[in-house]
Amino acid sequence: MCLALLVILLHCSSLKAREVFTINKVEIRADPSLQVPNGDALTILCIADISKSGNFMIEHHFTFFKDGRILSDITSLQNRTEYKIPAARFADTGEYVCMVKAKEKKKKSEVMLVKVTGLPKPKLTALKNMVTEGEELVLKCEVPEEAPPLTFTFQKLLTPGGPVTRTKKELEKNFTTIEIPVEPGDKILRFQCIASVYSAHGMQESAPSDVELVTVVEPFSTPALVIEPSLNVTEGDNVKLVCRVVVRNYDIEIIIQKDKVILNSTRGQNTLTYFTKVSMQDNGNYTCKVELGSVSKEKTVNMVVTELFSKPELIHSAKMIDEGDWLQLQCKVKGLLPVTKISIKTRYLGKDNLLNDSSSFITKAHVNNTATYICTAEINGIIKESDPVKINVYAPVSIPQLWIVPSVRDVILGRAIRFQCQSMYGTPPITYKFFRGNKTVNSSQIFNKLPAEFRDKPTEVGVEQYSCEASNHHSHIRKRSRELNITVIAPVGKVNLISVPKREVEDGKGISFRCYVETGSLPINFKLLKQNNRKPISEDTKMDTEVIWYKETWSKQDSGEYFCEASNPTNIVQRSDVISINVILASWQKVLIALFVLVIIVILGCGGCCWYLWKKRKAKHPSIEMSGSAGVTNSAGVKLEPRQNSDGQYYPGYMDDSENHMKATDENKGPEHEITEVEYTEVEVSTPDPHRAPVQKGTEPVYSEIRKANNDSGENRYSKIESCPDAT
Repeated sequence: MCLALLVILLHCSSLKAREVFTINKVEIRADPSLQVPNGDALTILCIADISKSGNFMIEHHFTFFKDGRILSDITSLQNRTEYKIPAARFADTGEYVCMVKAKEKKKKSEVMLVKVTGLPKPKLTALKNMVTEGEELVLKCEVPEEAPPLTFTFQKLLTPGGPVTRTKKELEKNFTTIEIPVEPGDKILRFQCIASVYSAHGMQESAPSDVELVTVVEPFSTPALVIEPSLNVTEGDNVKLVCRVVVRNYDIEIIIQKDKVILNSTRGQNTLTYFTKVSMQDNGNYTCKVELGSVSKEKTVNMVVTELFSKPELIHSAKMIDEGDWLQLQCKVKGLLPVTKISIKTRYLGKDNLLNDSSSFITKAHVNNTATYICTAEINGIIKESDPVKINVYAPVSIPQLWIVPSVRDVILGRAIRFQCQSMYGTPPITYKFFRGNKTVNSSQIFNKLPAEFRDKPTEVGVEQYSCEASNHHSHIRKRSRELNITVIAPVGKVNLISVPKREVEDGKGISFRCYVETGSLPINFKLLKQNNRKPISEDTKMDTEVIWYKETWSKQDSGEYFCEASNPTNIVQRSDVISINVILASWQKVLIALFVLVIIVILGCGGCCWYLWKKRKAKHPSIEMSGSAGVTNSAGVKLEPRQNSDGQYYPGYMDDSENHMKATDENKGPEHEITEVEYTEVEVSTPDPHRAPVQKGTEPVYSEIRKANNDSGENRYSKIESCPDAT
C-alpha cells in the first residue's frame, strides 16, 4: 500500500515538472474603432495567445502603455483583459501598447494609434452684463473636460470691420481670461470663444461657444457744436461757438479747437462758449471734444469766412537795383469798401519800421535801402499785410587785387600756388573769376567782405600771367585786376659727379671734377665736398647746368670720398653719388724707392762677400792640421788618435779613409801635379766646459788642410767632422 502511494506521488511530481508554455503573440485592439469622437466611450483590449504543454492555470500580468507611460496594471488568470475610458477626450489621442508577463516570460504587442476627434464646446462667461464706455470688460473661456495645453480665441461680433479676435495660449490651465476695452459708441456687445489644441498627432478645434451679450451705458452724449450767427460769416463779424453735452454726473472735460490749436476749454460743465472776430485766417474746421478717462467724443463743423477785401499787394520796380537808380514801391488793395488806412514798412528781425502812410514810396536807391518791405491795409478793423518783398541795392565792385599767399617771387614747378582776389568795394555776393592767361581756371562766389581764394599748379617752367575778375548783381560793372606775373622754376634734377682721372691720381699731380645736373632752373649753386667734412672744397654759382673744378698738387691726405651738391632758388638741395679718390705715389718717387732698395741690396751683397773672404782667410790657420803634426786632445788633455772623438771613442774607417786617400794622392803625384789646391774641412771636436761637470761635452770646429792635385776630378771635397756623443 505504501509503495503504491509513493509511486502515485512520484508520478504527480513528474507531471508538474513538465508544465511548459510559450507566449506566441500579444494583440491590442480598440473598441469601437481606432478613431473615436470626443466624449464617446473607448475600450482598449489586450489578448495573449499562449501555448501550454498541459491543462494548467497561468497567472497573467497585463500592463497598458500610452505614449511610453504606464496607464494600468491588471493581473488575471484569463488570457485577455481591457482598459476602459468612459468619455474619450483629445488628451487620450496617442500610441497604445500592451505587455503580457507570465512567470519569467513577457511579450509586447504592436503599437496602436488611437485618435480622438473634435473638442467639446467651450463655455464663455462675462463677469459683468452691463458696462460703461471706456471700462474694461473681463471675459472667461474654459473647457473643463480637456487637459492643457489649449489655445483660446475670443471674438467680438457685429463690428463694422468684421469680427475682432484675440488669441491667448494656456500651457497649464484649461481656461483663460482677457480684458477687452469698451469703445465709445458701443451699445450692445456680443462675444464668443473657440478652443483649439495642437499635438504631434494633429490639431483639433471646438465649435464656437454660446454668444455672450453685454450692454454698454454712455457716461455722456456726443457733443453738439453750434456757430452763431451762422456757418457762413464775413471778415470782421463777431462769431460765437457753443458746445453742449448731456452728462450723467461725471467730471468731464470740454475742449474747443481749430485744427490742432486749442481755443477754449472747461471741466465739470456741460457747456463751453468761444467768442472771436473772424478774419480769413479763421476759415476752416472747428471741433468740440469731450473727454472722460479713455472715452473721447467729438463734433466737427466747418466755418466759411467771406473775404471783406483782398490781401494787399506790394508792387516793386525790381528786386535787384543798381545803386543810384530809382526805388519805387506801390501798395494795391482790392475790395468793396474803401480802405481805412494803408502803410508801407520795412521789416528787420521781426520788427516793422514805418516808411510812409500812403500807397506809394519812391527814392533814389542806396545800399542802405537793401531791406525787406511790406504794406498793410485796414478796413472795418480788419488789418491785412502783403507778402514781404526783399529789395537788394547793389553798389558796383572796385578793381580787384590779386596776390599770392604767402608772398613769394618764384614758385616751384608742380607745387600748388595759393592766390587771393578781393574787391574792397561792392555789394555782396561778389562773383570772382580766376584766369591763367586768358583761360578761366576757376570761379567763386563770396557772400561777405572776405577775399576769394584760388589754387593753381603750374605745369611749365617760365613766366605765367594770372588775373582775376570781380562782378556782382550790378547790371553794368565788371572789373578785372592787373596781371600778376609769376616765375615758375624747376628744382634741380639728378646730380652727377665725375673725375678725370678716375679713382686714382699721382701724388703732386692735379685732378678735374665735373659736376652737372640733368634738369633745373638757373642759376644753380654747385658745391664740392669731401665726406665727413661740412666745409665745401669748392663752391660756384653758374648760369649753366654744369661746373668744372681743377685742383693741383694732390697729396696722400687728399685721398677720400667726394660728392657734389646742387641747388637753385627753390632751395631744394640734391646730392650726387659718392666717388672715391685714391692718391698714389708719383713715378719719380717709385724710381727713387727702387734705386734705394737696389743700393741696399748691393751694400748687403758686398758685405756678404767681405765676410766670406774674411772667414776664408781665418780658415788658413787651423788649430788642428789633418797631416797629424799636432794631435787633438780631449777634455782631459789626452792626445786623441785620428779616429777618436773627445771621449776617446773610435769611429772605424772614418779617418783611415782620409789618410789612405791622402797617401794615395801623394804616391800618385807626378811632376805634373806639383801645383796643388788647398781644401779646408770643418771638423767638430769636443771641448771641455769650464763651468760644467767634466762629463758634459761640446763641439768645436777644427779645420784641416787637405791638398789636392789640379788634375783631380774637379770636386771640392768638404767634409764636416763631428764628434759623436758618447753612450751616456
